[in-house]
Amino acid sequence: MTLPRTMMAIEIARPGGPEVLRAVHRALPVAEGDELLVRVGAAGVNRVDVFQRTGIYNPPPGTTDIPGVEFAGTVVTTGPLARRFSPGERVCGIVRGGAYAEYCAIPEGQALPVPGGYDDVRAAGVPETFFTVWVALYGQGRFQPGESLLVHGGASGIGTTAIMLARALGAGAIFATAGSDEKCRACEALGATRAINYREQDFAAVVRDATGGRGVDVVIDIVAGPYVARNISLLADDGRLVFVGRMSQELDFSANVLRIMYHRLNITGVSLRGQSVARKTVIARALEREAWPLLCDGTIAPVIDSVFPLAQAEAAHRRLEASAHTGKIILTTGS
Repeated sequence: MTLPRTMMAIEIARPGGPEVLRAVHRALPVAEGDELLVRVGAAGVNRVDVFQRTGIYNPPPGTTDIPGVEFAGTVVTTGPLARRFSPGERVCGIVRGGAYAEYCAIPEGQALPVPGGYDDVRAAGVPETFFTVWVALYGQGRFQPGESLLVHGGASGIGTTAIMLARALGAGAIFATAGSDEKCRACEALGATRAINYREQDFAAVVRDATGGRGVDVVIDIVAGPYVARNISLLADDGRLVFVGRMSQELDFSANVLRIMYHRLNITGVSLRGQSVARKTVIARALEREAWPLLCDGTIAPVIDSVFPLAQAEAAHRRLEASAHTGKIILTTGS
């Protein structure tokens, strides 16, 4: 197969707003070692891309400056140490960067087969949220069947995935927060026991009342800042608060240390981008074993909010930052 010498990609001209994203031509990456070179069909848009664009979260050393951490597409070449996937096979997965492009290289261990019946758009809406939610719930969160859960940003890609996956794997009560009644209805349609419009109600009071004062076992938080103290107040004995994002501009918070001590609470966080290929490979195999059958049989499915051509990455970022979406925003290359 003859490959082109260059590809279209999106680069960040300088730190700033969505307008700094621009389409350029770059040399194709090369599949080295156990890597796969994939012709990207679609890429997911995530908050980490916004943080990179604004200059507050630079990619790990040695990573391409092209943004994008998840994609789906077709393998075109493989490195000499790749063993599982072959040219022509369709894969999806997470990378440290480079997904906003027509071609992207990925370590084979981080790649997963595209779920049966999925096109590239649906498949690109899976990896980042499923990797993150899996670690947040079943790694750091140690979530068990029958336990209760509060998910902030319930209509986001992370939120919709957390609701569906927790429900499918036997959660008890699932609470979610969202910014409109429409988004709350969407959360409940996905399996939330109760969704709370945080613009109109105090989520802490609602959850405390609904649980008879007990609270919840796990909180998945993408907001942080002013939510932290209320999250801690809602945790049941041995409860776990897991940060998976930071939409608030407030970096610091005060906490009731005595409550944390007396109720044996655990506060932790998840950040996948800088983790090793070996660690991500372990997560990928767990997802393939536990979550992929649920995707293939239709028990759960990624919620796709909107689709933009790759060249319109600016518009996709504007929609994400406006929190106008429910589910995933996807870029397509036309491949």
